Amino acid sequence: MAAFRPRIERMPRRIDVTVAAVIERDDRFLLVEENACGKIVFNQPAGHLEPDESLLDAVVRETLEETGYRFEPRYLVGIYLWKNEATGASFLRVTFTGIALPPAGTPSLDDGIIAVHWLTRNQLLGMRHQLRSPMVLRSIDDYRAGIRFPLDCLQTLDNVSAPSRVARS
Repeated sequence: MAAFRPRIERMPRRIDVTVAAVIERDDRFLLVEENACGKIVFNQPAGHLEPDESLLDAVVRETLEETGYRFEPRYLVGIYLWKNEATGASFLRVTFTGIALPPAGTPSLDDGIIAVHWLTRNQLLGMRHQLRSPMVLRSIDDYRAGIRFPLDCLQTLDNVSAPSRVARS
């Protein structure tokens, strides 16, 4: 008689918080060509939020590291939640737009970055299967639709406990 083995449920994976920059110039968007998990894909300058880092600091840092461009966020385009069904990983992506100043010289780019490109939306549609995630095209479409939220809708709180705002009767 076989021993009873309880079914062990896998714990859900954590949600990775990432940032991205939608940067447009002359109807072209700044994208990076990168090697991600052995595949060549295209993505906005993007990456993970580091501990003790604000969302704005993260998107400025990631844009500089991946493209050499100095990014100044002006607006929030959107917050996107996406689950990669192939890996089970979930991502909460905070996407910004703003202005970017090109590098003064030849930048040293992050490991895995192959090249930096300026591509039109139509070019991206033609290479949809090479986009890192559906968030790439969606955030560009939201940007093109004029979606902009003020940066002050984001708040970074320090570790000091704020007084409770619970109404007392």
